[in-house]
Amino acid sequence: MDRDDGFTSIEMVCTLAIVALLAAVVMPMAPRATSAARLQGYAVEIAGLLKADRNAAVERHVLVSTYLSADSRRVASGSGRQSVDLPADVAFDATLAQSCDGRHVGASIDFFPNGMSCGGTIGLGRPGVGYRIRVNWLTGGVEIVPLAKG
Repeated sequence: MDRDDGFTSIEMVCTLAIVALLAAVVMPMAPRATSAARLQGYAVEIAGLLKADRNAAVERHVLVSTYLSADSRRVASGSGRQSVDLPADVAFDATLAQSCDGRHVGASIDFFPNGMSCGGTIGLGRPGVGYRIRVNWLTGGVEIVPLAKG
């Protein structure tokens, strides 16, 4: 039997160890950006949270506020414990009413017992893809609008 045929197990173990070491060094450097599908998922989650708050306001006959925080990158329900936390690579902006129904609101979208709201728009984006979540002030309706790629 000739000993030059094939690889010895020690050669295989050394090769695998080198490959594993290179992978351990290179993998943390790989970008872990939010995918377009996950960005759309965030938009759907936020729209669902807004719709749930509107429904809670109508069903309970109370004012319900959905809170937005640019600092913590969070959208939080006023009717439950739901919240959506956005990663740092997702651009997050909001256009909200400064006053509504004669009072200062600023960092929330308020829903009234009759279904109306203070309205507002929440923007989510990353290079090449984005979404606007619009809340109609008159109807309290929520819609997701994809932004043109560019």
